Amino acid sequence: MTARSEDPLILNVDDTEAARYAKSRILQRAGFNVIEAASGAEALLRAARDKPSLVLLDTKLPDISGFDVCRQLKEDPHTAMVLVLQTSASYLATPDKVRALDSGADNYLFEPIEPEELVANVRALLRLGRAEQELREVNQRKDEFLAILAHELRNPLGPIRNAVELLRHFSPSAPPAEEKARQMIIRQTDHMVRLVDDLLDVSRISQGKITLRLAPVELGEILRGVVETAKSTVAARRHTLTAQLPSQAVWVAGDGVRLAQIAGNLLNNACKFTPPGGQIHLNAETVGAQALIRVRDNGIGIRPGDIHNIFNLFSQATHADDRVQDGLGIGLSLVKTLVDLHGGSIRVDSAGEGHGSVFEARLPLCAAPAAEPDQADEERRRAAAQPAHRILVVDDNLDAAEIVASLLRYAGHEVTVAHTGGEALDQAAAGVPDVVFLDIGLPGMSGIEVAAEMRRMPQLAATRLVALSGYGQASDRSKSLAAGFDLHLTKPATFEALSDALRAIR
Repeated sequence: MTARSEDPLILNVDDTEAARYAKSRILQRAGFNVIEAASGAEALLRAARDKPSLVLLDTKLPDISGFDVCRQLKEDPHTAMVLVLQTSASYLATPDKVRALDSGADNYLFEPIEPEELVANVRALLRLGRAEQELREVNQRKDEFLAILAHELRNPLGPIRNAVELLRHFSPSAPPAEEKARQMIIRQTDHMVRLVDDLLDVSRISQGKITLRLAPVELGEILRGVVETAKSTVAARRHTLTAQLPSQAVWVAGDGVRLAQIAGNLLNNACKFTPPGGQIHLNAETVGAQALIRVRDNGIGIRPGDIHNIFNLFSQATHADDRVQDGLGIGLSLVKTLVDLHGGSIRVDSAGEGHGSVFEARLPLCAAPAAEPDQADEERRRAAAQPAHRILVVDDNLDAAEIVASLLRYAGHEVTVAHTGGEALDQAAAGVPDVVFLDIGLPGMSGIEVAAEMRRMPQLAATRLVALSGYGQASDRSKSLAAGFDLHLTKPATFEALSDALRAIR
């Protein structure tokens, strides 16, 4: 059978010329394209240059062992996905088989190898490789879809939330009914943002892209903030929330944002699955070398058969009678993953349906950080003395641009607005702003292109650029910074986020 250019390429590595020739002929007759290497070094060079679909790799080579060649192939990002079929001229002992697989080999064969066996193994591995490639492509499309979905959902959320914030600033003494309506809009908008973030977190965690910013964290302070944040949700369900927190500082090595997410998700879960008027109790204490966070409720409980699946992704065993299925079923899965990343553990107990639930998360304690000079007063003085700036806001969404501009004007800044890249460049050249809040997703000339052009304008050398985007993954932030932005804000950019950005860059 004659090989075609589109047929899979096989790299045959063997230092014995006769054996190498025999295996190449078998594969060529089966329709494969075959290239050869007689040493480990040559194999690595040809794999990097020619990008074969599969490497047929002898274990005994004159310079580098086949085990080490395999390991280097799998450790190199450019060749990590190349399939490796390892062969040996003598029977492999069990330790050698284990070593081969530990080095990353996808399978191994003993010589002499029957032609049919060799071809069948190669074809089987290539089928596996094609299936893995299809899964990677599906996963990539999923991630791209989630990123686009997050962007599209965040775009309208910003103007909604910021419009309410602006109303509160303009009319701080609104009637109770009006303020209650405003609070409801803010609460539901924030809930929508959390759902979007949860979706993206699932994608990041599944790819191992969650990175914890570990530092000594005082757990009581984190939990007090979580309780304060949960009050509106608790009140909406007419629950009673009690908290028993340690009187002494409890230090854990953790990521403060993620620890708050763990406790917040557990409280939100208790609120959702407890009928109105329920009792929820948050308790934190130290047990040996661990900190224990316990959330107890008298809600709907968990069936015995569901308790082992409760932390699975998209799992929702049941729901309260007064609610349809609530949320995405990913909150507890995120909790377990984040607890595991912190080196902790989590468990759940329930006496069954109608008897409530108890969730317990344990985290390792750490030593208190060394005391540092208190600079909080100085930071507050600097923040209070923040001068007014000339600011250009660029966004093709008219509502989003106007709301951000109104918030900044309310804070005392001089603000102009542009809706296209061309307008932004013209206004920046004429007015030389101190700061530009620039939407990434502009039509025509993108925000990245506008930023690059602004960085080439000498009169804007001192201008600071802040990216505004519905895309908030680490890769998006890196692209913004590489394009010349000083900061990247993920929509919806709240009044606090805008103010913090101005303090950070000026």
